[in-house]
Amino acid sequence: MDVVWEYIKAFAVGGLLCVIGQILIDKTKLTPGRILVSYVTAGVILSAVGIYKPLAEFAGAGATVPLTGFGHSLAEGVRRAVQEKGLLGAFTGGITQTAGGIAAAIIFGYICALIAKPHAKT
Repeated sequence: MDVVWEYIKAFAVGGLLCVIGQILIDKTKLTPGRILVSYVTAGVILSAVGIYKPLAEFAGAGATVPLTGFGHSLAEGVRRAVQEKGLLGAFTGGITQTAGGIAAAIIFGYICALIAKPHAKT
């Protein structure tokens, strides 16, 4: 039953984040790129004030997989690197923390491009 509860929490929190994004798309004139940047920035800000970490612990993948989770990872990486390396960590921590996810996105995107054989719209 505990596993089912974990799925429910992840679905509810991840779904709520998606609903907020859909409302922003439908009710505002924000472009998808601006919404993407807003989500990442919100993840950083919520991490800085200490709200996002408890949310991520509660919801698991429902909070860490969406774009706000990427912002949280950036903020956590910077925080950790600044503690270990000082000011230089502010420039290197975010990239170090998120390098695995970025590399996976590039590799899987390339594989999908090879399989799907994309072409320019005419």
